[in-house]
Amino acid sequence: MQNSTKVIAAIVENKPGVLHSIANMFRRRGYNIESITVGHTEKKGLARMTITLNGDNKTIEQVVKQMNKLIDVVKVSYLEKENIVTRELALVKIKVIDAKTRSDAINCVEVFRGRVVDVSPETLTVEITGTSDKIDAFVNLMRTYGIMELARTGLTALSRGVKSIRIID
Repeated sequence: MQNSTKVIAAIVENKPGVLHSIANMFRRRGYNIESITVGHTEKKGLARMTITLNGDNKTIEQVVKQMNKLIDVVKVSYLEKENIVTRELALVKIKVIDAKTRSDAINCVEVFRGRVVDVSPETLTVEITGTSDKIDAFVNLMRTYGIMELARTGLTALSRGVKSIRIID
């Protein structure tokens, strides 16, 4: 089976050392994390991790099994690409050398439904959210102007419909 980008969601205890423990498990087994996002959940004391990695189905199965063995992991689930909603956030600082360049860049930002969040005489900083493909397309377009800095959050995802990995009381 061929490798492709896979998405895993995990509910973990929200305490120091949990991220290290999970990242260390990946390191020990030689798996590379493409991106990881972590944040609070609707339940106090728990956090949600969205991890993307490149691998085949067997690799993903092993990762899920290994994560389930970790003490601080409450629940882990593989999210199938066709059944999830994904988003990513990027901040892009663009070089603008004159008024025409600034105007052209702002027009592109509007087409991508981005938002200018900072302006200086030589730069524009833009916030853009969407799928990874949308972010990639925007970044590639902005390369023509010159990207001074780029920060991406990595993928975050939820299952579509009523399916979820939340913890029931």
